[in-house]
Amino acid sequence: MKPTVATEIRLTGDFRRLWGAFTISQVGSALGTGALPLIAILVLESSDLQVSLMAALSGLASAAIALPLGSFVEFHRKRPIMVHADLVSFAALGSVPVAAWLGVLTYTQLCVVVTLVTLCRIVFNAASGVYVKALVPEPGRIRANSRLETTFWTASTLGVPAGGALVSLLGASVTVLIDAGSYLLSAWMIRTISTPEQQTAHERPAHRWRTEIRSGWAYIFANPALHRLFWNGMFFGGSLMLTAPLLALLMLRDLGFGPWQYGLALGLPCLGGLLGSVCTRALVKAFGEPTVLVGFGTLRTCWLGLLLTAGPNTVGLVVILTAETLLLFCVGVFNPVFTTYRMNATADDHMARVGTAWSISAKCFQPVFIALGGFLAAATSIRVAIGCAAIALLASSLLLPWRLGRKARE
Repeated sequence: MKPTVATEIRLTGDFRRLWGAFTISQVGSALGTGALPLIAILVLESSDLQVSLMAALSGLASAAIALPLGSFVEFHRKRPIMVHADLVSFAALGSVPVAAWLGVLTYTQLCVVVTLVTLCRIVFNAASGVYVKALVPEPGRIRANSRLETTFWTASTLGVPAGGALVSLLGASVTVLIDAGSYLLSAWMIRTISTPEQQTAHERPAHRWRTEIRSGWAYIFANPALHRLFWNGMFFGGSLMLTAPLLALLMLRDLGFGPWQYGLALGLPCLGGLLGSVCTRALVKAFGEPTVLVGFGTLRTCWLGLLLTAGPNTVGLVVILTAETLLLFCVGVFNPVFTTYRMNATADDHMARVGTAWSISAKCFQPVFIALGGFLAAATSIRVAIGCAAIALLASSLLLPWRLGRKARE
């Protein structure tokens, strides 16, 4: 069957305002990447274990707190929720430089701040997914989600190195303050959206905490395609995150590369994600959404094993950059198609709960995979641990909804 081409839908000014708010907060977050750990290390003289625990435990704590919030987001207006999530992030991050300048900053405060910001991101993403679906008709959603994905990769490519320069020039506290200000601007942009938000057409069922908490997962597991995409996403994301600290050890310790080369390996491949997100619409027009979803969902699992062939020379660095760039290119194509598919496959009265369940699950799976990678590397070697992650990544492609691709070709 020849892929059908959706009619182009012009994105509204209100979507552009939401996109602008997303851009501002993404740029701020990219600039502030690493600033809080630096404050923990340089200002509070926290240990390596404390810095690691701050990231891991805050993710788990925010996921636990977010458990009952999916239902709350579902049955309340989404724009005020997004505004308040941004304002809480602004206040939390803004408290860090103020406390540091007053000399009263503590490790506990940093942990609370990271937890609050992570929690607000989960809530904001759940509400914004519903809001994008309301603002953009179905034929325009690939285009809208591709633009959001392009923004993410652009901010990652340019913002992270710029943030490093800002930390060097102005200090970590000022950089965190700039990040905080981006959330305030984002809240203001969302407030300028003029389209009245419709009252939810669905009513909240009888208030039962257990039922409401698990309703997002229940909906996912009742849909065969979403069920497979969920487990694919958990194993893909976990396996990929497992390699993040191991790549640093591989490059800096085993292969003897310098910090600037490691920084290059973190930043340059983001251009692959940017290029992939730009190509998404053309690929969907050529092959159809199901084929791109399954095809690039598989292709993104094929490149991690190349890291094992890297040597301590220029060729080895090129191999690492190539593997990471190809992986992120495929991720950049896959993500907006996946986001659009999940958006279209989820009923309006479950959008927020499904999004929250997905985010909470990722926040729980990824620290577990990272810990497993650390134990495996300690028991064997870094290359063995990366090799196991590469095999797990390949195996995750078996969990994709292959029937969608076969139906598209029939």
